[in-house]
Amino acid sequence: MTAEPLFLTSTMHEKIWGGVRLNTHFGYDLPSDHTGEYWAISAHPNGPSTVTNGDWSGLTLDQLYRDEPDLFGNPDSSVFPLLTKILDANDWLSVQVHPDDTYGMAHEGELGKTECWYILDAEPGAEIIYGHEATSREELVDWINSGNWDKLLTRVPVKTGDFFYVPSGTLHAIGPGILILETQQSSDTTYRVYDFDRRDDSGQLRPLHIQQSLDVLTIGQPQNSAPSMVKLENLALTTLVANPFFTVEKWEISGSISVEQTAPYLLISVIDGQGSLVINDTVYPLEKGAHFILPNTVKAWQFKGKMALIVSHV
Repeated sequence: MTAEPLFLTSTMHEKIWGGVRLNTHFGYDLPSDHTGEYWAISAHPNGPSTVTNGDWSGLTLDQLYRDEPDLFGNPDSSVFPLLTKILDANDWLSVQVHPDDTYGMAHEGELGKTECWYILDAEPGAEIIYGHEATSREELVDWINSGNWDKLLTRVPVKTGDFFYVPSGTLHAIGPGILILETQQSSDTTYRVYDFDRRDDSGQLRPLHIQQSLDVLTIGQPQNSAPSMVKLENLALTTLVANPFFTVEKWEISGSISVEQTAPYLLISVIDGQGSLVINDTVYPLEKGAHFILPNTVKAWQFKGKMALIVSHV
C-alpha cells in the first residue's frame, strides 16, 4: 500500500452568524457572505471530506475509513472519531451545550461532543461564554426558565493564540470577531439554550432545546487545559490538550524536522506559513489553509519550511 498523505477538500456551511473571514484569512471560496464553518477534516454524514490526491482520490473520508481500515491502524470504532472545523463568528453563536456519548447515542444515535478551540484570530474586545454561574441544579433551572442571562452566563475575554477545552456538558458560545480551529468528536448534536431572540431569514426564531440542555448541563465552572511546550531543534511543540477523546498539539516549525509515526494516524491543519512535506523523497507543497491526514501507512516523514500546524490524533 502506497505511503502517501491524504489531502482533503471539504464542505462549507452557511450560518446566521457567519461571515467572510474563511476567504480573507485562508483564501477559501465561499458560498455566501454568511459562511460560518468549514468542515476541514470530516467523515460525518452532514459534511464528509473528499480525498484529492493519490490512490484514493475522489473517495470520501467515511468511505475510506470503512473500506481501508489499514490506513487508520485497524481501529475498533466503526465511526471516524474526530472532526476538524474552522469557524468564523461574525456574530454570537447560540448559547449551547453538547451531550456526552451515553446521552448522544441514546437520544440522537451518534457520538457525544467534547471539543476544543484554538483561537486563530480575535478582534480587540472579543469574548466567549465559557461556563455558567449557577451553583446548583435548581438555580440553573430557575435562571434559564426566567431568562436571567446576565446573571447566568460566564463571559471570558479572548485573544489570538488562546486555547479552550470544552467538554460535553459545558455551557458555551463563541462571540463575534473570533476565528477558531475546533477539534471535536465527530458529532453534529447541539442543544440551544439561548439564541439572543434573533430571527432567521424567514423571520422565525430558531428552535431551542431547553429540556435536553437541562438533561446534560454540568454544574461548576469548566476546567481548561494547561498547555505545555517543549522546544526541540527547529520545532516548538505545544500539547494543548490530551484526554481520552483526542490529543491536540501545535507544531511551530522553523527549518527541517524528521518525524516518525507514533499514533495510528494524524490529522494536520496548516494554520500559518508555508513549507513542504517529504515522504520517501516525494515532496508535497504545504500552504496556509491545507488540511490532510498522515495515515498509518506513512511511518516517517520530514517537514520543511516555516509554518504552524495544528496536529491531532485519537
